[in-house]
Amino acid sequence: MKKNRLVILLIAVVMTSGLTAQYSSQNISLLGHWFNPLQAPEPSYGIKYNSVWGWVDTAHANKEYAILGSGLGTHIIDVSVPTNPVEVDFVAGRRNQVIWREYKTYGNFLYAISDDTSPNSLQIIDMSYLPDSVHVVYDDNSLFERAHTLYIDGDKLYCGSVTLAAGAGYHSMGVYSLANPQFPVFLHSLSSEYPLVSYAHDMLVRNDTVYASCGYQGLYIYKYNTGANTFTEINSLTSYPDQGYNHSSALTPDGKTLVFCDEVPANKAVRVLDISDISNISIASTFKSNEGATAHNPYMWGTNRVVIAYYQDGLQIYDISNPAAPYRTGYFDTDTLHGLNDNFPVSNTYHGAWGAYIDLPSGVILVGDMQNGLYVLDGSIALGVKENNTADNAISVFPNPTNNYCSIKINLLQAENVLFELFDITGKKIFSKTETIGAGNSSRTMHLDQYNSGLYILKMSSKDIHYSQKIIKK
Repeated sequence: MKKNRLVILLIAVVMTSGLTAQYSSQNISLLGHWFNPLQAPEPSYGIKYNSVWGWVDTAHANKEYAILGSGLGTHIIDVSVPTNPVEVDFVAGRRNQVIWREYKTYGNFLYAISDDTSPNSLQIIDMSYLPDSVHVVYDDNSLFERAHTLYIDGDKLYCGSVTLAAGAGYHSMGVYSLANPQFPVFLHSLSSEYPLVSYAHDMLVRNDTVYASCGYQGLYIYKYNTGANTFTEINSLTSYPDQGYNHSSALTPDGKTLVFCDEVPANKAVRVLDISDISNISIASTFKSNEGATAHNPYMWGTNRVVIAYYQDGLQIYDISNPAAPYRTGYFDTDTLHGLNDNFPVSNTYHGAWGAYIDLPSGVILVGDMQNGLYVLDGSIALGVKENNTADNAISVFPNPTNNYCSIKINLLQAENVLFELFDITGKKIFSKTETIGAGNSSRTMHLDQYNSGLYILKMSSKDIHYSQKIIKK
C-alpha cells in the first residue's frame, strides 16, 4: 500500500504534541496528536474520523501502532514514540465519505468493516510487513458486504448487524471461523434461533458467552454452543429506568460487573450492572460525566477502572471498585474547541471521542476523535498506575461561570511547586506563574477582570499534578 500512503503524505500535514491548543483535563496528559487537515467531513454528520484500535509488532522490537478509521479508509500510525505519531501506511476503503469503520486484530491480521451503504466490503490486512507497509490480503463482499461492529473471541469472529451483498439476506449477529485467518467461513446466525431480536449493535464475547447490546431492545446474554452450532439465551435486560439505545458494554475480569452505555437519545447515564448471579441481573448504579454529553464506548482496564469514550466530553475514566459508588479519577476533553481543524457546529451531537484503545504494552491510551483525529495520552495517574500527590477531589475552581475572579482550592499531600497557566480559546498563553504550595489545604485567587468575556483554560501542573479546567467569563 506504499503508493497510497505516499499520496496521502504529500497532501497531509501531520500535527503532533506541539499544538498550541489547550485541553480541559484531570490526571491525563497529552503525549501526541495526529490528523490530516485536508480530511473532508462526511456530509450528513460532519464526522471525519471514527474507530481506533491498537496493535503491537512483536517481531520488530514490540513497535506499537494505532489503527484509525476515517471517511477515506484506514490509517496505520506508528506510535512507538508517543510524542511523535507518524502515519506509515494507508488503506483506502471500498468507498469514501463513510461514517462507520470498526477494527479488530487476530495475530498479524487486521479485520476492517464498515456499515455504510454499497459498495462496501470486508477487508483483511496483513500487518506483518510493517514497519515498511501493510498488505491487503482480502477485500471482498462474498461473505458479507456490511457489518456494524465486530469482536474476536478465540478463533471466532462475531459481527453485529450483518448485511449480505445484493440483498441476499441479513443476520442480526453472525459468527465466522478464523481457522484460516485470511478466509473466514460463516458458521451461524443469531437470527436462526432468535428472529425477534432484530439488531445486535455490538457484542462483547468471553469464552463463547456473548453480551449483546441490541439497541432499543436492550441487553441480551447468549451462549454460543460451538459443537451444536447454536445460540442459547442465558438472560436479558429489556426494560430499565430511563432506557435508551443499548450501545456497547465492558466487563470486569471476574465477570461479576458489566458497564454499558446508551447512545440515543443524548445525555443518558452509564449503567453499572451486578451480574454476579447471571440469573438475577440488577442495576448497581448509574453515573454521568457532564449533563448533555453522551457515553459512546466503554472499555475495562485492570480490575476496577472503566475507560469511556464520550461524545462532547472526550475520554473519561471511573473507578468502579465499589459498583454501587463509581467515581471519576480523570478525564481528557478532546472536544474542548469543538474541532481544532474545522468550524464544527457546537449543537451537533456527533463531535468528540468515538472510541479508545487501552491495551498497548507501553500503557499509552489511544483516542479517536471524530473531528480531530488521533490522540496519544498518558493516563497512568487516572488508571491508578502512578500515584497523584493530590487527594481525591483535591482541586476545585469556583465560581464558574464567573464575572471577575475564580477561587482555587487545593489540598496537597506534600508541598509542591505548582505552575498556574491561563490560555485563551486560541491556545495563547495569557498568564503564567509558579508558586510553592504547602501540604494541606490552600487557596489562591485567579483575577479575570482584565480579560474579555469568553472561554478560557486554567491549567495547574507539577511533577505529579496534571489538572486543567474550562472557565467561562461572563
